[in-house]
Amino acid sequence: MKRLKWPSWLPIDPYILLLLGTVGLAALLPARGAGAEVASGASTAAIAFLFFLYGARLSTREAMDGVRHWRLHLTVLACTFVLFPLLGLAARGLEPVFLSHDLYTGLLFLTLVPSTVQSSIAFTSMARGNVPAAICAGSFSSLVGIVLTPLLAAALLGGTGGGFSADSLLRIVLQLLVPFLAGQLLRRWIGGFVARHKKVLGYVDRGSILLVVYTAFSEGMVQGIWHQVSPLRLGGLLAVEAVLLAVMLSVTWYGAKALGFGREDRIAIQFAGSKKSLASGLPMASVLFGAHASLAVLPLMLFHQMQLMVCAVIAKRRSRDPEAEPQPQPGPGSGPSLTPDPAAASRISVGTGTRSG
Repeated sequence: MKRLKWPSWLPIDPYILLLLGTVGLAALLPARGAGAEVASGASTAAIAFLFFLYGARLSTREAMDGVRHWRLHLTVLACTFVLFPLLGLAARGLEPVFLSHDLYTGLLFLTLVPSTVQSSIAFTSMARGNVPAAICAGSFSSLVGIVLTPLLAAALLGGTGGGFSADSLLRIVLQLLVPFLAGQLLRRWIGGFVARHKKVLGYVDRGSILLVVYTAFSEGMVQGIWHQVSPLRLGGLLAVEAVLLAVMLSVTWYGAKALGFGREDRIAIQFAGSKKSLASGLPMASVLFGAHASLAVLPLMLFHQMQLMVCAVIAKRRSRDPEAEPQPQPGPGSGPSLTPDPAAASRISVGTGTRSG
């Protein structure tokens, strides 16, 4: 029998369905009492392991090969950590008419997390853009975000960030940065093992994220905060996120042209600079927001699926652009060889590490 494959015509990421199923499980059977303590401890360990794998997977040589495209990387970083947060602050005027306070806090947090890696690479490849640049830009964004996202959260969320404080920043360092650095230090000895078993470890990564989602939404159910979200509020959130995505896609494309970038670089900038990472954002939200993490990550989960669907359409159109040329294979050390594949969007998963979104 042939192995079952996800239909290429279905725009919904199968991992998103698993995330939604996990949310449903937390709604029906939330962890309580001793079970909540066990789930919280397991979630903490899973997050630390997740960022340990980030460090073990990041290729220093690959990152150095992309340094020569410093203008492109700075442009992506500026879009991710400057323009996005500015738009998030501008959306404060929508509170409380369109967004409740908790949903706005989650939207603002969404604008602070790093860019994706896996989906940026796949979409850039589909559109015949600069794949090595997308690899490096996404990797740099993930690396910088480990430090910059908590600092931005401290500055912009302040006391509204679910109890954000200096202690939260210390937990970020101990739970995310220290494991990441440990992975980097041990990469010399375990890097080969991680590379040979990246598929199996990928399942471990995604399972860790599901555990984080279950713990966060269980706490939300126990606290009863879901009664604060109405269908009208969710509709308003979706509308705001649609506008946010449209603005970023336009600015990254036309802004890159104004800065003098060529077509292939503009594609990499658009896909790396307009998206946000669910894999990086979920663990950070769990540490930063605690019991309020369920509402804090809801905007990020919705935005993640929206960006995949919209960018899949854009990438397919870019691939049929008359000025598009076959994408050359990346040289040694510049990353994986990715060929344009119209069905790639359907195989994009949340993933983790320097090759993930």
